Amino acid sequence: MTHDLLVVGAGIVGLAHAWAGAKRGWRVVVVERDAACIGASIRNFGFVTVTGQQRGTHWQRARRSRDLWAELAPQAGLRIEHAGLLMAARCAESEALLDAFLATEMGEGCERLNPAQAAARQPGLRAEGLLGGLYSPHELRVESREVIPRIAAWLAEHHGVEFRFGESVLDVEAPRIRTSRAVYNAERVAVCSGAELHGLFARRLAPHALSLCQLQMLRVRPPDGFRLDAALMADLSLVRYEGYAALPEAQPLLERLSAERHDALAHGIHLIAVQSADGTLVVGDSHHYGPVLPPFASDEVDRLILDELHRQLPVPVQVVERWTGVYPVSAERPCLIDAPDERTRVVLVTGGTGASTAFGLAEEVLAGW
Repeated sequence: MTHDLLVVGAGIVGLAHAWAGAKRGWRVVVVERDAACIGASIRNFGFVTVTGQQRGTHWQRARRSRDLWAELAPQAGLRIEHAGLLMAARCAESEALLDAFLATEMGEGCERLNPAQAAARQPGLRAEGLLGGLYSPHELRVESREVIPRIAAWLAEHHGVEFRFGESVLDVEAPRIRTSRAVYNAERVAVCSGAELHGLFARRLAPHALSLCQLQMLRVRPPDGFRLDAALMADLSLVRYEGYAALPEAQPLLERLSAERHDALAHGIHLIAVQSADGTLVVGDSHHYGPVLPPFASDEVDRLILDELHRQLPVPVQVVERWTGVYPVSAERPCLIDAPDERTRVVLVTGGTGASTAFGLAEEVLAGW
């Protein structure tokens, strides 16, 4: 049997390619080395982020991906936990940066908030030191650990996509693909292998100087009845997300935070808080880089993340889960598309934005084949 598309990897990037192929009526098979997806795609916030993505193509890709999530959710029975983003500002330099951001095309549809409006958007937000903020209606939040297997099941049931879990791809010489269990024939191959940088096409990836990023995250339980009305971010995020950080107005904020929040910046910490159906909050995160990263989480880093949460939301929380995640990173680009030959594409999201951009990216890859 010959498939129209073989996808290596059942994370969000692989699933996005499988869906894009299935919508074209292609016969698709997905080969995943683990018995289930256990990588970065289920260890993230499930936060589909548009506002703050790198200006230009990547921001447009995120906008398209958000629309595709909205299209997919009712079809596949995916629950949207909440929508929107509140960016809380407690530095005057943040206020100036948000004004500059809103003057760009990226600010379309976003709303500048004064302190009272920000507090009204999110009851319980710490009033002390709050200068205002920004509200974006563009974002969506899903529960990654639930929606990733659900998308796979839906693709299999409704689009006939075949899944081969627990099967490693050993060699790709399209149209022939050899795995640990079988040999396949496919007209096209999309290699979406995430943080595995030393396996398939390692020599092709080497010149791109890719590295790994490890993050720490927590799930916490707030008091009964507490609700987040949108995803919550704050000042530290403004010097981390390139859509803000690349603007000239970001430099004064970075200088201030480097002096006042050196401990957080040293660990790459900024705040994202989102809520799950059971009321718990997923909170993070930190960023540490290297060619290989130890599997040990730091209590100090967790404490700093919780300190940032309490800086914005002065409510008691109980930690119920802790975990780490790893994804590939590049200093040059937010994603990588490489073509070893006319039938094969190696596709990596290299900035931790897979949930936010994979659907749009997959459309681009298939359109360019």
